[in-house]
Amino acid sequence: MPASDRDPAVSIVVPCYNGERFIDQLVATLAAQTFRDFETIIVDDGSRDGTPQKLDSLGSAFRVIHQANAGPGAARNTGIRAARADLVLALDCDDQLDPTYLEETVAAMRAAPADVGFLFTHERMAGLREGVEPRYFKLFDQLFINRVPSCLMFRKEAWRKAGGYDESMREGYEDWEFTIAMGEAGYRCLVIPKPLFTYRVSNEGLLLRMSSKMHAELWRRMRIKHRDLYRLPSVLRLWWQGRHDPGDLTLWRALNLLTMANVLPDSWFSALVHRVRAMKMARSHGAA
Repeated sequence: MPASDRDPAVSIVVPCYNGERFIDQLVATLAAQTFRDFETIIVDDGSRDGTPQKLDSLGSAFRVIHQANAGPGAARNTGIRAARADLVLALDCDDQLDPTYLEETVAAMRAAPADVGFLFTHERMAGLREGVEPRYFKLFDQLFINRVPSCLMFRKEAWRKAGGYDESMREGYEDWEFTIAMGEAGYRCLVIPKPLFTYRVSNEGLLLRMSSKMHAELWRRMRIKHRDLYRLPSVLRLWWQGRHDPGDLTLWRALNLLTMANVLPDSWFSALVHRVRAMKMARSHGAA
């Protein structure tokens, strides 16, 4: 941990809601980091299990903030406002970092120009879905499909200029919307092509429990908030600018997704997205 009389190199911000059973794992993954100049801020977002008591027992190595339940975006913003470092790592309490995660990511961000606002790595999945998932950022693709993990390092200035995490998105996708906002603010990103963190996939997680089932409404909120990016001339411009960059999304598929979102009832579109995700996880888990 950093010395108390100076700012750390990086602040790790961990929102935690009813995460008591993951806290020991979180402590272990941070203790194993080869890079030690960091602080950890854990935001208890109104947990109703033993999380508050567990966090209060951790000692002075962790800064714990308790707040009434306000959702993941608000919890992240609370921790980031309290962060002392210029670099922030957003980490969920049930995910794990490889020992060299901070060593490699902090070095990369320090060496990057100021317009590189955020960085992430590929991810290793555990739980309902297993294997390694390559991740990338391409603003055209990101408007339609989220290809950035929630475990994200960014400059605090980029967080400010992007307007922070959207606290109204209590049902999820606040991390997806945040990356679009940073891209809209003009920031580029770096990707370390190694699976340096492990993402836990569970039916208890917000993605499958709520976000997928509300996909149509949540994505519509994003399209309204960033309406200029979603106008057809802008979509075509972004596609053209990035047409030679690697990505998963064709222009045809993107326009098809927009058409379905505008034509299908919300319940149908959300059910389709949720079913596709559930099937992918079932296939992955079965193959493993």
